[in-house]
Amino acid sequence: MSTKIAVLDYGIGNLRSAEKALQKVGADAKLVADPKEASAADALVLPGVGAFGRCMEALRESGLDEVAIDGIRAGKPFLGICIGMQMLYEGSEEDAEVAGLGVLPGAVRRLPEGVKHPQMQWNVLQPLKPESPVLAGLTAPAWAYFVHSYAPDASDDVVATCDYGGSVVAAVERGRLWATQFHPEKSGAVGLRLLTNFVAAAA
Repeated sequence: MSTKIAVLDYGIGNLRSAEKALQKVGADAKLVADPKEASAADALVLPGVGAFGRCMEALRESGLDEVAIDGIRAGKPFLGICIGMQMLYEGSEEDAEVAGLGVLPGAVRRLPEGVKHPQMQWNVLQPLKPESPVLAGLTAPAWAYFVHSYAPDASDDVVATCDYGGSVVAAVERGRLWATQFHPEKSGAVGLRLLTNFVAAAA
């Protein structure tokens, strides 16, 4: 039986593009709004675009926040994308009164001054842990597409950064929890390779 991947559908942003990219690399992936159905999936993907606070509120209203936390704690393969990555942390300077999921330590902070906000461009990934399965098979230089004004604190979980007014966290890995600040579904061959890596790790 194929690995069933639930793309958590909490009603914000273009979630279908992540679903379609996963399907393109051969995954049995679909948008899932029902928490019970999402809980039954073998792997979970949390995309996100827009404002941290609004995304967190929508995720909590949908009941999918508990699905995400329970899945991560149970060791299910999990991929957070863009705001979906930021929501994994304790909170964000963007909406300081809204708590994040808190499954990764630290906070999300505004990009350095002196650069354009948001970073909306292709940028080169700088691997910190080239042996990470997240980065397996990525071409060098690996160009990825970013759209964001905030990024997480540096930590031992970081496997890749990019340079944007300084070092900016681009990808993290903690066991079977992966997350990217860039959009794999918009990052051409590099993004599709990363999604292929995730599907393989989830199998």
